[in-house]
Amino acid sequence: MSSPHPLTPSPVQEVRERERGDDLQQTPLDARLASVPEEVFRPRPMARALFGLCLAALLFAVLLGVSVGAVSIPVTTVAHLLLARLSPFPATLNYPEMFSTILFDIRLPRVALMGLTGAALSAAGATYQGLFRNPLADPYLVGVASGAGLGATIIISMGLPVTGLGLMAVPVGAFLGGVLTVGLVVMMAQVGRTTPVTTLLLAGVAVGSFATAITTFWMLRSPDGMRRAFSWLLGGYAGGGWQPVWIVLPYLAVGLIVLQLNTRALNVLQLDEEQARQLGLNVNRLKLILVGAATLMTAAAVSFGGLIGFVGLVVPHALRMLGGPDYRRLIPLSALGGAAFLILADLIARTMFAPQELPVGVITALTGAPFFILLLRRLKRSVF
Repeated sequence: MSSPHPLTPSPVQEVRERERGDDLQQTPLDARLASVPEEVFRPRPMARALFGLCLAALLFAVLLGVSVGAVSIPVTTVAHLLLARLSPFPATLNYPEMFSTILFDIRLPRVALMGLTGAALSAAGATYQGLFRNPLADPYLVGVASGAGLGATIIISMGLPVTGLGLMAVPVGAFLGGVLTVGLVVMMAQVGRTTPVTTLLLAGVAVGSFATAITTFWMLRSPDGMRRAFSWLLGGYAGGGWQPVWIVLPYLAVGLIVLQLNTRALNVLQLDEEQARQLGLNVNRLKLILVGAATLMTAAAVSFGGLIGFVGLVVPHALRMLGGPDYRRLIPLSALGGAAFLILADLIARTMFAPQELPVGVITALTGAPFFILLLRRLKRSVF
């Protein structure tokens, strides 16, 4: 009787390996991910101080954003007005009524919306960079910006009024355009039951370019709405009081919660997809969850703020260089840093050439483009 080949597993070995695989699948995912050494994602020395710095920067940006403008309001007056509004007891203030109207009806809603938009774009950018393992990735990589721009342009070209339901129709069209575009990209990128990153990127570029071409054609066919559409595409605040803030806030909250719940799995994904699968991680499902949450946040943000570039590229990468690649810290840090960054950019946009306002997308591009070039030069040195 011939003996089995030494490289061929015996029936006993096959049973043991199958039992080990069953034990691995039955082990809770958190326990399996806990086996990854912490040294891999050890924080940089100043990582702990970054939370305090980002919170301080956000508070400074908010106070500056609500104080500075065509009518300056002292910071102490802002503090008194806020305390009086939050206090359950009536208070007598010796300030002009105009200050209260400007603060609560104009500047605070604007600052809040810019903060939510910056947080959404930055957290989504950090997620895309980790998911694609590419520091040059940003929230618009899978076509969400192009789809949102197409949806908004179609609504704008209909000539609806800029108040009431007409104002709300533009963000609704942008949101639907962004979500439908990303859904099409994911469907095109699927290979069997998997969604490879390479095909996802290629599909995003192709669909995004097609949507941009249709947007340009639509603008040329509707010259009456071209100016308004062009202004929206450059990014900026369109007004609307507190209503846009309450609409964007739930999407941002849900997206951040979903991302934070998957940060440990995202850390494991940085090692290698094959290693992640060996740890029992469903890589394909994780990709769909992360892309869906980041796209939801981005589409909701650009629905009211327009297409604002470079926020999701500059802020996460700078914070990663300072605090390390651990996404358990990087996602919340990116949200805080992105909010502060966009509030300050919007402040510059509305005060640099006052009373004329620049689109905030111009300011972020002027800031982000040099950073992008420096980052590209750094990557070239490491590759070549």
